[in-house]
Amino acid sequence: MRDQRVVIVGGSSGMGLRVAQLVVAAGGRVVIGGRDPDRLAQAVATLGDRAESRRVDNTDKTSIAAFFDGIGGFDHLFTPGSSQLSGRIDEIDDDTAESPFRSKFWGQYYAVKHALPHLAKTGSIVLMSGAYSQRPLAGAAAYVACNSAIEGLARALAVELAPIRVNAISPGLIDTELWQKRPKEAREQAHARYASLSTLQRVGTVDEAADAVLFLMRNTYTTGSALFTDGGYTLR
Repeated sequence: MRDQRVVIVGGSSGMGLRVAQLVVAAGGRVVIGGRDPDRLAQAVATLGDRAESRRVDNTDKTSIAAFFDGIGGFDHLFTPGSSQLSGRIDEIDDDTAESPFRSKFWGQYYAVKHALPHLAKTGSIVLMSGAYSQRPLAGAAAYVACNSAIEGLARALAVELAPIRVNAISPGLIDTELWQKRPKEAREQAHARYASLSTLQRVGTVDEAADAVLFLMRNTYTTGSALFTDGGYTLR
C-alpha cells in the first residue's frame, strides 16, 4: 500500500478506522469521510499527517457528490459506513424497512458513481455486505435483502468497470466499538448466540475484518468476489 491513496466512507470509527490505520502503517495515505466532525478530527489526530477528512452523509446524494468533488485522484475506495434499522416485515413501518437500502445500498452505489472520475484504473473498490445475505435469520428481511443486493452490485460492477476491481467484504458479527457501547448483558447474549451458530464458535475481531479488506485492495487478480469473514457462519 506504499504511496497508495485510499478513500474510506465511514472511516472515523470501527472497521473503517482500522483499515485507515493499516493503510497509513503500510506507507499509504487516507481520506476518511463521516458525519460527525468531532469524530473525524479525533480520527485524523490518531492517524497523523498522512490522513485527511471530509464530511459526508451517505444517505444524501448531494452530500456524497460534494464529498468527492475536488477530492483528487486516489487508488482504492472502501465504503463501510451505514446506519439502518431492521425488524419483522409485519411489525416495522416503511421508513424502517427502507433504511438499509437508503444508507447501505444506495449510499455505496452513489459513492462508487461519484468516485469513478477520480479512481485509478489500476485501483479497486471494496463494498460492505454482510454474512446474513447467505444465511438469513428471522427479523431482518429487508436488511438481508440489502446485503444480497450489495453482493450482486459488486459482481455487476466488476464486469462493468473493469479493469477497476470491485469486491465485497461480507463479515459476520465483528466486535466493533459499537458493540462495546451496548449494555453488557445484551452484548454478551448476542455474541454467545452468534458463536453458537458459527463454525469457529466465536465472534470476529476488527483486525480480522480489516485485514480482509486490505487483501482485496492488494490482490490484483481478485474481482467480483464476496469475501466472507464470518468464522464459518455461512457453513453451518
